[in-house]
Amino acid sequence: MPSPVITSRKNEIIKKAAKLRDSAPFRREHNAFLAEGARLCADAADSGLEIESLFYTEKAREKYESYLERIFTRASVSYLISESVAELLSDTRQSQGVFCVAVLPQKENASQKMEAQGCFIALEEIQDPSNLGAVLRTAEALGISGVVLAGSCCDPFGPKALRASMGAMFRLPLFFEENLAQCVVGLRRRGFFTAAAVPAEEAQKITEVKFPPAVLLAVGNEGAGLSEESIAACDVRVTIPMQGRAESLNAASSAAILMWEIMRTRGSES
Repeated sequence: MPSPVITSRKNEIIKKAAKLRDSAPFRREHNAFLAEGARLCADAADSGLEIESLFYTEKAREKYESYLERIFTRASVSYLISESVAELLSDTRQSQGVFCVAVLPQKENASQKMEAQGCFIALEEIQDPSNLGAVLRTAEALGISGVVLAGSCCDPFGPKALRASMGAMFRLPLFFEENLAQCVVGLRRRGFFTAAAVPAEEAQKITEVKFPPAVLLAVGNEGAGLSEESIAACDVRVTIPMQGRAESLNAASSAAILMWEIMRTRGSES
């Protein structure tokens, strides 16, 4: 059956999709988000997310047929859209002309759902969506068991975070906590070894710490780092040995190095 055609940028369905792209409160209110790109939308469909609607242009149908076929089977409804409508929905300079509205995954609480096994990373008050997406992408690549988003982290389902993550949040368990310090205390009681990442010379070098089977690594805000309460709640403070003149790394780079070292160490001991 041919897809309905939308050519007006003032169409209410299109206006809602555009607002899902732009507004985190609107995403939470409607329990949905807008994904852009053939690969990203196909990843959302392949990951089992509920696809409310698919939007694609005529050019996209010809160029990305293999991706679209994967989405068609999951989408409740599909719309053929004009190039001008695609330009309105797009958050990139050169749109592929493929978008989907998907239902947000169910939020889970870390202290209730995380089992005392595997390596997890907790991010506190991360504000840069590109940083957040990069951490999620690296975490998935390294085999991290899940990610805790604590405090007022930026929305992982905003367009910049989605692009930077390459769809990692569709496959990686995400947990949400208002207070990281309280979460850490609860996880320690359940057998987790918890480490706070800090740029301090007196902290233990990450290369000198032995990590047990159940680990939570806490990484803080780009500018302020972890809160004092969260640092105090952890078993140990860890830092990256620095040989150059730089005093610190950004959150995404620090998290990548720390996760790699923990996973390398745990892997060699198994």
